[in-house]
Amino acid sequence: MAKRALITGVTGQDGAYLSRLLLDEGYDVFGFASPAFDKGRSDDRLAFLGVADRVRVTGVDLLDPAPLLALVQAISPDEVYNLAAQSSVAMSWREPRAAGQVTSVGAANLLEAVSRAAPNARFCQASSSEICGRAARAAQDETTAPHPRSPYGAAKLFSHWMTAAYRESFGLHASAAILFNHESPLRGLAFVTRKVTDAAARIKLGLGSEIRLGNIDARRDWGHARDHVRALWMMLQQDVADDYVVATGRTTSVRAMCQIAFDYLGLSLDDHLVIDPALWRPADVEVLRGDPAKAGRVLGWRAETSLEDLIHEMVDADLARLGG
Repeated sequence: MAKRALITGVTGQDGAYLSRLLLDEGYDVFGFASPAFDKGRSDDRLAFLGVADRVRVTGVDLLDPAPLLALVQAISPDEVYNLAAQSSVAMSWREPRAAGQVTSVGAANLLEAVSRAAPNARFCQASSSEICGRAARAAQDETTAPHPRSPYGAAKLFSHWMTAAYRESFGLHASAAILFNHESPLRGLAFVTRKVTDAAARIKLGLGSEIRLGNIDARRDWGHARDHVRALWMMLQQDVADDYVVATGRTTSVRAMCQIAFDYLGLSLDDHLVIDPALWRPADVEVLRGDPAKAGRVLGWRAETSLEDLIHEMVDADLARLGG
């Protein structure tokens, strides 16, 4: 029989790429989405990758433990991937309580449901580089002391440590992936990479004239979501559960990332860039760079997509969308 995988946050960027990977590996894929899930509208990312009709999606409230437990028991998954979160750092500052609920309490509820209804399942928590925050080290690895600087990062740290707690207390095969920034054409427009590629495409097509940004000197470790979700799957194929940094090991400033997009279209960034102080965060993380040595050594994983290829792919997708 085919293995059964359960993915929370299945209609998001990572959920869509992970669904396609698992389907290609022969899994039966079940997905949890928000209670407002509307087939044909909410699953547009799955449709973009051509897998919407092959993933069984249910709208679920992760903050309601009883029906969550019943659904996990009914599905009886072999692997569980918790990707559900309010994933925008900027949005978490505007709505800190709402941002923390699903990201933290929802993860705890899911861990409890898995431990009770599917204790032999392998569990993967999508953690985040935002738990590192103001790190003392130039490159962050699995031993870096956490120092989150946003409600999102704090909520992710709770879910990260809860994963370790269930692993150590109940023997659950539970691993956490400390995911550094990962993007794709499926990224939402609230995220800076997609905001940049969308704006560059609009300017090229004569549909816009500027790109408004905040702190363009912040540096991030950007990879492709397609590469990063492959690491999640590889983690659950290991006999022993553990935590891994998933990153490219390369850090690039927001300005330099913008330059890649604008140069690709033959545009002058300086002619269109507007710095807007209103877009600065209350407490920003200046530099994030992951050290993926452990993932390479144990999993045999490495990022396969360069930042240049990633941004070009996103620009091409936005040109096609806007041109169409």
